[in-house]
Amino acid sequence: MSRSIYIATMERDSGKSLVLLGVMELLSHRVQRLGFLRPVIRDDAARDSDIELVRAHYGLRQPYEASYGASYEQARELVSSGRQDELLKQILDRFKQLQRQCDFIVCEGTDYTGVAAAFEFEFNAELANHLGCPVLFVANGQEKSREQLVEVLAAAREELIESSCTMLATIVNRVPRARLPEFQQLQQEWPHEDALFLIAEQPVLSSPTIGEVVDALSAEIIYSDGENLNRDALGYKIAAMQLPNFLDHVEEGDLIICPADRGDIILGCLATTISEHYPKIAGIVLTGGLQLAPQLKRLIDGVRRPPLPILLVAGDTYTTATRIHALRAVIAPRNHRKIAAALGAFEAHVDLRRLEHRIEVVRSENVTPLMFEYELVERAKADRRHIVLPEGVEERILRAAEILLRRDVVDLTLLGDEELIRARIMALGLDLEHVRVIHPATSDLKDQFAQTYHELRRHKGITLEAAADTLADVSYFGTMMVHLGLADGMVSGSIHTTAHTIRPAFEFIKTRPGVSIVSSVMFMCLPDHVLVYGDCAINPNPDARQLADIAISSSDTARMFGVEPRVAMLSYSTGQSGKGADVEVVQEATRIARQLRPDLPIEGPIQYDAAIDASVARTKLPGSEVAGRATVFIFPDLNTGNNTYKAVQRSAGAVAVGPVLQGLNKPVNDLSRGCTVTDIVNTVAITAIQAQALQRRLDDRGGQSRER
Repeated sequence: MSRSIYIATMERDSGKSLVLLGVMELLSHRVQRLGFLRPVIRDDAARDSDIELVRAHYGLRQPYEASYGASYEQARELVSSGRQDELLKQILDRFKQLQRQCDFIVCEGTDYTGVAAAFEFEFNAELANHLGCPVLFVANGQEKSREQLVEVLAAAREELIESSCTMLATIVNRVPRARLPEFQQLQQEWPHEDALFLIAEQPVLSSPTIGEVVDALSAEIIYSDGENLNRDALGYKIAAMQLPNFLDHVEEGDLIICPADRGDIILGCLATTISEHYPKIAGIVLTGGLQLAPQLKRLIDGVRRPPLPILLVAGDTYTTATRIHALRAVIAPRNHRKIAAALGAFEAHVDLRRLEHRIEVVRSENVTPLMFEYELVERAKADRRHIVLPEGVEERILRAAEILLRRDVVDLTLLGDEELIRARIMALGLDLEHVRVIHPATSDLKDQFAQTYHELRRHKGITLEAAADTLADVSYFGTMMVHLGLADGMVSGSIHTTAHTIRPAFEFIKTRPGVSIVSSVMFMCLPDHVLVYGDCAINPNPDARQLADIAISSSDTARMFGVEPRVAMLSYSTGQSGKGADVEVVQEATRIARQLRPDLPIEGPIQYDAAIDASVARTKLPGSEVAGRATVFIFPDLNTGNNTYKAVQRSAGAVAVGPVLQGLNKPVNDLSRGCTVTDIVNTVAITAIQAQALQRRLDDRGGQSRER
């Protein structure tokens, strides 16, 4: 079962609340811990009616403040200042917090009251994609011809698909009952695999209650027995005619608006409540702030139970009518009549078994760059590790360090001259007062580190004096901290070459048992999924055994970061279509990798198009479990891998995270010298997660040893 749904619409007054109640009711009998989120609400000051409704009616334990991501005011400010990603991260954070506490989350999109409708739908589609929620689209069937409705549905589907959203179902709500047969024909002809449902208009749901009118107008209640405030105002009439003519225009459920000095209208309205020949009106709104005439008041006071609610407002008749016309009806938590009407309409018109089946089988496998980066940070925070950053004077490193410490992602040590680093921090205005700084040249650890390095490398002719000189280098010093367990991992390379960063690790951290080669992967974050590319940074021309090891290491790394590995061993040939030494290396690497890891789905040799495109795969390699849906791409050499990842990054707008080194006994990772602050934050989080995985392996190994 999908773990979430996003209810979205393209316009105001589509009746999302009815659909929300229907979906919540359907799920409440099947899901133990149900959650609800409104990504954006209209106002921080006033409570959101739908949040209050579902929390009260379904007994949700989540606090009100945990039920929304931002207000329109906050959203508008962030978007207008070019910080939309910050808004998306804020909402994603609230969603993920709920997800940790709930088995299923229903998200309800925006109300189209704050910004342009075109922007809002695009925003909802983008947000549903980032949250990984299948979309339940709700259209308004009011005042639309069949052709107009088809245009709306087609436009919505196109936008959702362009945003890489997964469609769950479409509901056309508020269909006039007279047009149901015409629209049901469209339902039968629906050409898409997702379901289309129709719900007839429910006048009781689109009409405000007298109580809601009181709140909206800040009206004074002159007469009411309390219960009649729950009456629905199905329409409104302004009484400007003389009473005989006015009575010809009164309809059932009307709210009558008139000045307080129109005694004839007031008495006529009261008389309709006891007459069998006139419709029953909902209430009277008296305008102008005028008090009732004493005679009229005495007359009404003599009635044991006021037959109508009578309200008084200070505004004039026109202003009052305008405000009532603009009033949006809501389904309040205590209005059990409306709740029952909404649930009844949903259950009468929607095939619940079919919708439930769609919820069971439809799930979004999308992983956007924002979601991937968020998960990196959250996983790193879950079990804090200690990471050393050798390039302590670099501005980007310091800015990333502030972010990492503010968000409690990791513990950090910066390397370098402390006086220079502290001065740099002050000049940049950063809050890093408590960050640990070590100067390798003056540290109390330098003698211990030099002695250790001397013992590890004396077979290479390294003297103690030479070891001391070498360990003054920040890369060697930081790597030695990792080697001796004084740090869990190291990240460097923003101002140093790859060779300078990883050479110490090759010298004394070494490769893990069973791994013949240190390699790297890039996480390629495309708009709706993440691919893993290896090796794009380390090995120029790996042989068959090394390629096999790169494939296995890359698969393990992919799984570590939530990407299910399906491995494509890339070549210029697919299957048996090509010959030559380059193809034979990939063939042999594929054979070795399958032999070493029979549990992994591995295909090779295979061309990139056959690995990524299902239609090409059906032609070139039918029946393959990898072709057309590969997630891990192993390039035959560094030249191909490095050029390909940069081409995809620049041409497809992918976010490239890495390189991530794999195969070492302990995690050390290299940054690009053109890295951004975000790149550094991501790489540190990745390094921390690698350190967590290493600790789990050690714990498992220790547990097995104790059992033996």
